[in-house]
Amino acid sequence: MPLSIAATEDGAEYWDLTSAAPGYLFSLRDMTALITGAGGGVGGWLAIGLAAAGARLVLSDVNEELCGRLSNFLSNRGVDFIVVPADLREVDAPRQLVARSVERYEALDVVVNAAAMNERRPIASVGTDLWTEIANVNLRSAYFIAREAMLSMRNSGGGSIINITSVNSEIGLEDVSVYGAHKAALAQATKTMCIEWAKYNIRVNCIAPGFLMTSLSRPLWLDEDRAKWILDRCPMRRPGAPSELIGACLLLASGAGSFISGSSILIDGGLLAGSPWK
Repeated sequence: MPLSIAATEDGAEYWDLTSAAPGYLFSLRDMTALITGAGGGVGGWLAIGLAAAGARLVLSDVNEELCGRLSNFLSNRGVDFIVVPADLREVDAPRQLVARSVERYEALDVVVNAAAMNERRPIASVGTDLWTEIANVNLRSAYFIAREAMLSMRNSGGGSIINITSVNSEIGLEDVSVYGAHKAALAQATKTMCIEWAKYNIRVNCIAPGFLMTSLSRPLWLDEDRAKWILDRCPMRRPGAPSELIGACLLLASGAGSFISGSSILIDGGLLAGSPWK
């Protein structure tokens, strides 16, 4: 819930320690959150963060086995969740995924589009089949999951949609022309979603991670030259961890971020702020 601040010069007569407390501001109690790519490093950690804030979860990945370890972890801690497998390359997957979520929990309050795929190739080696496959997962599915979620959220009082983009939305990097183009397109679509859906009390934002240590980025860290390039340019001199996205996710999902929409939050260790001389 947002703070109750009166439209006066300072609102001092309305100050309230309870409504300003982190446990209140960031609470997702009685809310339902859908996370795609929940079997991956980013999606899995964000699911854990949302559950810790009190949310019920709909976990989705291309098959149920990918969510196995996460399911066991959450089950042992009494978290209310379901697993809904979905192949996001399929055209009807977004509609089915949102419909299943609403069928189980009646309403959908938070969506985190974390599913992603990548294949690093120079542009000269990219064919139309590869372009389309990556686009279907990284852009088309996120776009239409957000759309389907909006159709539900507008009838239930609103919600929050969080698209996971990338530092590649902001800079060009060799061999990631397809991934970067689609993440940049998703960041731009997020702005339009924000504008069109604000009237329904739906907020739409992006989290743009820098270079994390995940299974998707592992080839980078195994390449000595590229790993050195990253670390030389990142002021914090280390890869990020998927768990370091949780704080931003909870901010955007909860009442703590009630006036944030159409934004991209960079979590990149300072990479895009600039580079040290040495």
